[in-house]
Amino acid sequence: MTIIYLIRHGETDWNAMERIQGQTDIPLNETGKRQAAASASHLKTADWDVMITSPLARTKETAEIINAELNLPLYEMENFVERGFGQAEGMTLADRAAIFPDRIYPGQEEWADLTRRVLDGLAEIRQNFPDRNVLLVSHGGVINALLSELSNGEIGSGKTKLTNASISHIHFQEEQWLIRDFNRTDHLLSVEPQ
Repeated sequence: MTIIYLIRHGETDWNAMERIQGQTDIPLNETGKRQAAASASHLKTADWDVMITSPLARTKETAEIINAELNLPLYEMENFVERGFGQAEGMTLADRAAIFPDRIYPGQEEWADLTRRVLDGLAEIRQNFPDRNVLLVSHGGVINALLSELSNGEIGSGKTKLTNASISHIHFQEEQWLIRDFNRTDHLLSVEPQ
């Protein structure tokens, strides 16, 4: 059985300001670094085979902080880069509501394209790491797209707000991906915001 723990990257300054990041490459802030360290402490109690990360700075930094404790082979996969939000990137929720009340952002990556690439990434993980325990550090939009697709829309995008450095757990069993749990944050209780 292939097991994947989906880890949302730690907090950035844009997260703290509720600015939509998309593919804008924003680094972790100090809270995000502490969240990544708390995730590492939590994850080192289990056996993992490999770590995969999106190539954006906030995910790579989260992965590197975690991997300093775990010492796993680390791979980057473009499939798991955050959704592009076009002209809305950098805007706060209030800005987006005022300028784009229909939530259609010019230049935004289409939902079908996002789900296709993340599902292709899952298939690639399953092919390259069958029956392995995988850590995947990615983004809220990507993880929510996966959760939505795997739950037939019951959870995920539009329904679930994922906390920075939260952990979701999926596994491949009997020829299908199943969600074991999502948005786990108990490992972050000791992390104080900046």
